Amino acid sequence: MRLATLIVAPVVLAACTSASPPQEPVPSDSVTGTMFVANKRGASLSRIDLATGEETQRADTCENPHELTVSPDESMVMVACYSGRSVQVYGTDDLVPVNEVELGERARVHAALWLDDGRVIAGAEGRGSFYVIEDSAGTPALTEIGGGGPGAHLVAVNADGSMAWGTIIPTGEVVRYDLSGASEATRVRIGDQIEALALSPDGETLWVSSNADSTAYRLDAMTLEVQAEVATGAVPIRLAMHPSGDFVVSSNYGTGDLSVIDTATNEVVRTIPVSDGSDAVQVTLVFSEDGSRLYAAETATDTIAEVDFASGEVLRRIATGPGGDGLAVID
Repeated sequence: MRLATLIVAPVVLAACTSASPPQEPVPSDSVTGTMFVANKRGASLSRIDLATGEETQRADTCENPHELTVSPDESMVMVACYSGRSVQVYGTDDLVPVNEVELGERARVHAALWLDDGRVIAGAEGRGSFYVIEDSAGTPALTEIGGGGPGAHLVAVNADGSMAWGTIIPTGEVVRYDLSGASEATRVRIGDQIEALALSPDGETLWVSSNADSTAYRLDAMTLEVQAEVATGAVPIRLAMHPSGDFVVSSNYGTGDLSVIDTATNEVVRTIPVSDGSDAVQVTLVFSEDGSRLYAAETATDTIAEVDFASGEVLRRIATGPGGDGLAVID
């Protein structure tokens, strides 16, 4: 299917856009599955075989692709078009384009999540709203919630799909949306440059972090009341929740490491060195489905660091396209 022409708005990209020299694939004796990477400088999507470390396909995408989300049956992967007004859908087996869903003017979707019931929740940062997309692979039906002012940069949704959360970087706010009622429920200012967020598996606790203050905040997911504050490494730009809910991990752009927070004690129990400072532009962080491995995007060096969570060892670096950032992993 031919992708529609996009209407895009200018965007300021992260600093350090130099590419690293090409790297040879590094195979693994124990890892299987597939990783998808949104290459934001390369306007492309990579499919990587984790057993071999090889890129098997690469597809052209919209300009400045960011976060990725995979359909419940793992047959499709969606790209958020941060410089445009759409989300794009590709087949996971071959990256053949499936659909492109056009949203409102200036939507600038940075993150979207595909829910188990087939709906997609997308944060329209440029419109200050949330979209609920039904039948995103066919003839989409759109519901827009809210609007005006800056919108959600990153999003989270609870297990039954009744509530969603978003972080508003310029205002330092966290917003909770009632998806069943299609309305904004709660909005609270937490701190400066609140960006990362992660929801506990039971949906009762929301973790967010401040890039300015290098602090992670534990919030009551319903009231958004701060329950604990935890110092992290510098610029904790992403948070990833372990599948067990026992740990939440921050990807620290400024120090190039990971802070492992025990959610029972609200304390950092380990620091895992990964990128050795800010030059690698370490951003997106995701767990494998079983929680045994972490993948950290090193956007400036066009690599993904694969980390053994138990030992903290960096097992290998996997080459991506230019500016690999958004990640999704299928085990």
